[in-house]
Amino acid sequence: MRTKNSDSVKIGVERAPHRSLLYADGFADWEIERPWVGVVNSANAIIPGHNHLGTLVQAVKSGIYAAGGLPIEFPTIGVCDGIAMNHRGMKYSLPSRELIKDTIETMTYAHGFDALVMVTNCDKIIPGMAMSALSLNIPSIILSGGPMLPGFHEGRRVGLLSVFEGVGKFIAGEITEDDMREMERSVCPTCGSCAGMYTANTMNCVLEALGLALPGNGTIPAVYSERARLAKDAGRAIMNLIERGVRPRDIVTPDAVKNALAVDVALGGSTNTCLHIPAIAHCAGFEAPLSLVDEVSRKTPHLCAMNPAGPHFLVDLYHEGGIPALMARLLKGGLLSGKPLTVTGRTVAENLNDVKVIGHEVIRPLSNPVHAEGGLAVLYGNIAPNGCVVKQSAVLPEMMTHEGPARVFDGEEAAFEAISSRKIKPGDVIVIINEGPRGGPGMREMLLPTSTLAGLGLDSSVALITDGRFSGASRGASIGHVSPEAASGGPIGLARDGDIIKIDIGARGVELAVSDEELASRAAENKPALKPAGSSYLERYRENVTSGSDGAIFKIFKGE
Repeated sequence: MRTKNSDSVKIGVERAPHRSLLYADGFADWEIERPWVGVVNSANAIIPGHNHLGTLVQAVKSGIYAAGGLPIEFPTIGVCDGIAMNHRGMKYSLPSRELIKDTIETMTYAHGFDALVMVTNCDKIIPGMAMSALSLNIPSIILSGGPMLPGFHEGRRVGLLSVFEGVGKFIAGEITEDDMREMERSVCPTCGSCAGMYTANTMNCVLEALGLALPGNGTIPAVYSERARLAKDAGRAIMNLIERGVRPRDIVTPDAVKNALAVDVALGGSTNTCLHIPAIAHCAGFEAPLSLVDEVSRKTPHLCAMNPAGPHFLVDLYHEGGIPALMARLLKGGLLSGKPLTVTGRTVAENLNDVKVIGHEVIRPLSNPVHAEGGLAVLYGNIAPNGCVVKQSAVLPEMMTHEGPARVFDGEEAAFEAISSRKIKPGDVIVIINEGPRGGPGMREMLLPTSTLAGLGLDSSVALITDGRFSGASRGASIGHVSPEAASGGPIGLARDGDIIKIDIGARGVELAVSDEELASRAAENKPALKPAGSSYLERYRENVTSGSDGAIFKIFKGE
């Protein structure tokens, strides 16, 4: 099996020095002659979703080796969003996506790999790898480490969100510090990505639907032996893609992106997909604008009441057949295309041919959805002319429309201080500015403010709007990605304390109830000031990143 990438490194008299270095690695001639498959290992000792990946990487390498390839392992970085949350570390989470993409491209081009299997599990590592696959366009498969199992606390199943919301309950005097300590020790009982439909698990499910990952990628629990078997299958499958010449851009087409979005909104997935799917599509050579997210969500029902918006965890979805079962139900209802190719070498329809939905508790029938519309909504208005996003499946019915006075804060810390000191009142609309891709810089997730509001019981009466973003674990009327952001002169930066803000999620509207003349007057006097970036990397990121409505991609990718 001859492939041109590694041949450029190993074939010919002029490559004798290169072969000498390969011999020093311990490779035999007959191994060197095989196709070279880079195995990207994002394992590290701090992310619970990644600290077991070394075992899966070995299984991937076994599959590659058994199928006639030469697996060559190399690392990349990963940020734990939960640990990085609510301090300066979160400024680095979204920017790490670009670093991951660039490091994989660097290693691949520098060493002539013929294909890639990329082993990941959490938040920005997943889309960073997918973006790299599409940019490189060599045969690639992405494998996740799988979700953790839910924990148990006081007789009920819980996930990490329970601890974040516990902060609000502690502030409200509903639980003690001892209660918090007991809870924090019980919610994360195994390795794996956090047990609910947060960003990591959303993206792992989305990549399965997109066709870049094998069936089972999104839902097989991290601690199940089936996960190791899937890793071996991924190693074998990549050799089939090399043999057939199937590349990521053959798989990730506009129809495949629509399939991924349909699965996303049927699951009630994270708003962060509104950053990552457009960025992945852009690397594939076409656009997937925010308007497409809303178009798909309007016609695709929300079928799975997953934590944080419902009672079910990823293990429950797994036991009802996982993403293949959900896709089979959507395909039968005409809500998916069966034509896109996948990394199995078969089409979506072929993959789903014999799939059955095992139950109806987690994956609801199309005739009895959780909500008639999908989990995400894109809103527009004078405060967000280029759009903003909300996980409408996690909004209480009484907050689908809301009108109240603005409470404006420059940055997450100021907002959290006001929330935690009980200065926010029912009816308020919290506005957090200067947390966008440029303004942050880094577009921090803000789970602590949203979860504290929920813990205080204010998610039924207080809305939050920001040019930053939220964790997939956030719930409530949390409206993020407001574009343009305040740091780029966006009108969200013109809001003042006491201004009335009107929200109508069903009508897809969000308005600052201020006259056009007053807004024009404020805009004329507005001089956005960027906060110090705090590091040379974040400064470079700020200079190159685009709006959240574009997926927060780098300008160079847009040909600018």
